[in-house]
Amino acid sequence: MTTTPIHDPHGITWGMHPIAWRNDDIPEVGEWNTIDIMFDDLAATGYAGTEVAGWYPPKEEVKEKADAHGLAIVAQWFSSFIVRDGIDAVISPFRDNCEYLQYLGATRIVVSEQTGSVQGARDICIFDNKPILTDEQWHVLAEGLNRLGAIAHEYGLELVYHHHLGTVVQTKDETLKMLELTDPAVVSLLFDTGHAHVGDGDVMGLLRGAIDRIKHVHFKDVRPDKLSESRQAKRSFLDSFLAGMFTVPGDGAIDFTEPYDFLVSHGYDQWILVEAEQDPKTAPPLEYAKTARAYIESALLTR
Repeated sequence: MTTTPIHDPHGITWGMHPIAWRNDDIPEVGEWNTIDIMFDDLAATGYAGTEVAGWYPPKEEVKEKADAHGLAIVAQWFSSFIVRDGIDAVISPFRDNCEYLQYLGATRIVVSEQTGSVQGARDICIFDNKPILTDEQWHVLAEGLNRLGAIAHEYGLELVYHHHLGTVVQTKDETLKMLELTDPAVVSLLFDTGHAHVGDGDVMGLLRGAIDRIKHVHFKDVRPDKLSESRQAKRSFLDSFLAGMFTVPGDGAIDFTEPYDFLVSHGYDQWILVEAEQDPKTAPPLEYAKTARAYIESALLTR
C-alpha cells in the first residue's frame, strides 16, 4: 500500500531513518522488524527514501525491494578510526562501503570518527564522558577525512560527517573546528537536530555556523523530561534512547520551523530524514512515521 508522497514546495525530499524500526547496536531491539515491514511502512506514509542499516539483507535483495516500493537508498553510516588506526587502515573498508552504496544508487556516505567513542558503551554516562582530541590528532583526523572525501567522490558520493554524542566531534565548537580544518570540496556535514540539542543545546548556532557545508539533514526531536531524567540517572547513550529521550519531530521540545526555514532560506533542497532512536515496542514505527508526517505538513509545509 502506498500513499501520496510528501510534497515539499521548496524541493526538499523527505525520508525516514531505519533506526525507528530496528537497532544495530542492540540487536534484540526491533529484531522482529524486517526490511519488508519497514519498506511497507515507509511507502504507506509517503516517505521517499531511507538509509542503510547493518541488519539489511544482501545488497541485491535491498535494491530489488527498494525499487519495488519506489524508495531511494540515500546513505549509510561508516565508523572511521582514523586517529586510532591511521588512514591507510581505513581506506579499504571505506572503499567497500562506497562500492556497496554506489550499487544501491546512494548519494552520500555518513562518516563518524569512533576513536574513543562511548556512544555504544552501556556502562558509561553519555553526558559526562566523551573523548577529546589533541591538536595533533585534530590534524590527523582532518587529513584523513579529506582523503576519504576524495575517495567518496570517485564513487559519486558526498562524505557527510555526523556530529554525534559521545564522540570526538560532538559540540558546536568541535563540529565547526572539523569543518574549518577540512576541505569543503570533499567534506560536508550531516546536520542532526537531536545531537545538536543534547550535545550543547545550540541547534541554531551550529546550523548558522555550518550552513555552507550541510549536504544532509536528520530531523530528530528530544523529550525534555526524558533528557533531564537520563542526565540525572547518568545513563549511557543506548539506555537514554531506550528510556525515550529521542522522538520524531513534533513530539518533543524542538521547534523545527526555525531550522527548516533557515535551511530553505539558504537554498537547501536535498534530503531531510526523520530520525528517532526509540524502542519499537513502546514507539510503534508506523505510528510515529505518521505523527512525523502530520507535523511536517502542518507545521512546516503549509504555513
